[in-house]
Amino acid sequence: MEKQLQDLINHLQHIGIPVSDIAASEAFYNQLGFSKVMQSTFDEDGESGTCIMLKNKNLILELYQLPDKKLKEIRERKDGHIDHITFDVDDIDMTFNLLKSSSFKVIEEQPVFLPFWSNGCKYFNILGPDGERLEFNQIL
Repeated sequence: MEKQLQDLINHLQHIGIPVSDIAASEAFYNQLGFSKVMQSTFDEDGESGTCIMLKNKNLILELYQLPDKKLKEIRERKDGHIDHITFDVDDIDMTFNLLKSSSFKVIEEQPVFLPFWSNGCKYFNILGPDGERLEFNQIL
């Protein structure tokens, strides 16, 4: 049975928040009952950044710290710091193809692999009508 657009999303997977001091942010969210369930590095323009996933019951926050040369952008934001919301999907490639062929504005040329979680994950983003980023993610 072919999935329809309304059937693609399982649930809200996580909320991505850029931070300027990942250790301080982790300590803050630990006080709210969140605990680290994943940590990994990622490449950003040839430099290394850090990402952690914090979980409290069914809610996951992705905190990520960009390399030093990009931190100024985070510190100077005036409109809040939530960067994206992420939806969990079962089949990232099928979801990508369906959304791309359905006239959504897909940012990436193909799903992107990250070495997060035990076996990695693949994601891509679309833009909403006001430029909001909506990420679709499959944990592999």
